[in-house]
Amino acid sequence: MSPPFRAEHLGSLLRPDALLAKRLSISKNECDPSELDPVQTASIQFIVQKQLELGFRCITDGEYPRHMFWGTFFPNLNGMTEIYDPPIEIFRAYAPDVAAFIENVQIPGESVVCTGKIEHTGESTYVGQVKCLQGMLPEERWGEIKLTVAAPNWYHLRYMEGKAYPKDVYANDKEYFADIAKAYQVELDILYKAGLRNVQFDDPNLAYFCSEKMLKGWEEDKTNVTSADEMFDAYIQLYNDCISKAPADMHFGVHLCRGNFVGSRHFSEGSYDRIAIKLFQNLNVQTYYLEYDTPRAGGFEPLAYLPKNKNVILGVVTSKFPKLEDKEEMKERVYEAAEIIAKGNGERKEDALRRMGVSPQCGFASHEVGNLIDMDGMESKLRLVREIADEIWPGEA
Repeated sequence: MSPPFRAEHLGSLLRPDALLAKRLSISKNECDPSELDPVQTASIQFIVQKQLELGFRCITDGEYPRHMFWGTFFPNLNGMTEIYDPPIEIFRAYAPDVAAFIENVQIPGESVVCTGKIEHTGESTYVGQVKCLQGMLPEERWGEIKLTVAAPNWYHLRYMEGKAYPKDVYANDKEYFADIAKAYQVELDILYKAGLRNVQFDDPNLAYFCSEKMLKGWEEDKTNVTSADEMFDAYIQLYNDCISKAPADMHFGVHLCRGNFVGSRHFSEGSYDRIAIKLFQNLNVQTYYLEYDTPRAGGFEPLAYLPKNKNVILGVVTSKFPKLEDKEEMKERVYEAAEIIAKGNGERKEDALRRMGVSPQCGFASHEVGNLIDMDGMESKLRLVREIADEIWPGEA
């Protein structure tokens, strides 16, 4: 069975207490790091079984091997260096996540910057996560494994003009993006050969272009040599270049949200209207996983621009708080979105529904600490997603 599915989730799931406790003990030098692997493997086995019990075809490892949702791709590229306590001057103060840290008198505690020519090492830091899941599932379900990966623009937008890379290494963004794309092409080739067929890019940055506050900051920043619209176009092209050499049977989706941090915090607001045409018609992915749990994401009207050959997963169930949504209201919202998609394409609502699914609006633990919800609450949310899907698309995955 091929993705996307009627009932989806966005990859990150709450970590068990035992896993968090073991990581904390290791960080305090209270036990040997070798003790982590069996606890982590058992935790992944537990969450895989939970997904299967709840009836999900899309299976992830909950992002349990990671501290943050973006994983380990960038720090392990030649030419990229992970830094701690970076100087605040390198960041765009108006980038929504950076602005949120500054408001709390903080700066991002860790970041990755380009320090030399970027090149993939030929060794994937993600492939082990795929192999782990394959060992827990029958081979006929390997194609349903979903790997979440970092957005290719993640360590570009947050930096001030001229701070994302040394000018003696890359003369401009075009040169820098070309090598980022090549690195992703190598990574995706390794993952495909390992059996992965389902990739989800996690990209709050694209949704930040819906934020009037960020756009105002961009315009006022006279160091910028490109407009916000030009940068959005460049990011779309970067994505297309990253996936341009992947085989046709590798499914790509992109998840847009407005932030998901410790304490169920979001970072930005704004509807998809401003970016919808370019997002849906110029970006060469098959599926969009969209945040739609609160008014901060706007209405469904932008979905009128979704082409007939693309899918949308509506994140109508929040992952941030435990209160359960009303199932019938959520079903009505899905039907409302289907009407808009159908009208935009001159098709029947039933045809639009064939390209749709439902999910939580974001992950439950983009940071390992997790959102303001416990394991029972997360399970209730996932069960609700499955029930909504079952009642709209009975008998479908």
